[in-house]
Amino acid sequence: MQLNELKPAPGSRRQRKRLGRGVGSGNGKTAGRGTKGHNSRSGGGVRPGYEGGQMPIHRRLPKRGFKNLFKKTVVVVNVGDLVRFDADAAVDEAALRAKGLVNGRCDAVKLLASGDIDRPLTVELNLVSAAARAKIEAAGGRIETATPGEA
Repeated sequence: MQLNELKPAPGSRRQRKRLGRGVGSGNGKTAGRGTKGHNSRSGGGVRPGYEGGQMPIHRRLPKRGFKNLFKKTVVVVNVGDLVRFDADAAVDEAALRAKGLVNGRCDAVKLLASGDIDRPLTVELNLVSAAARAKIEAAGGRIETATPGEA
């Protein structure tokens, strides 16, 4: 058998119905739409979710919870994760993304104090906890852009 000899199985392919092509076609006159009514008209039919006047399911079911449109997404990075950086490296959001510590969309990155650090680093983040600040400075590093008192 060659590729040019391949054919679909008999009966698997059907011609589409050509509607509204005269009474002799078997689908003339009303073209399979029945007589009168909304669905027989051009542009007829109901909108999605319409249930014939019955209260639609999206209105029957209870609504739960609250979605805050102004929510800020803060990604947490721990001091222990910063051992991936060399001594005296600058740590900012771009560097954290390059090392795979921050992924996806976020509004801010916050440094927390979990874990230990043994090398001096320059951290350029706006959100740093007080304990994380103390650990970074104890290791000989410094925090550049974080505002004091920001927790």
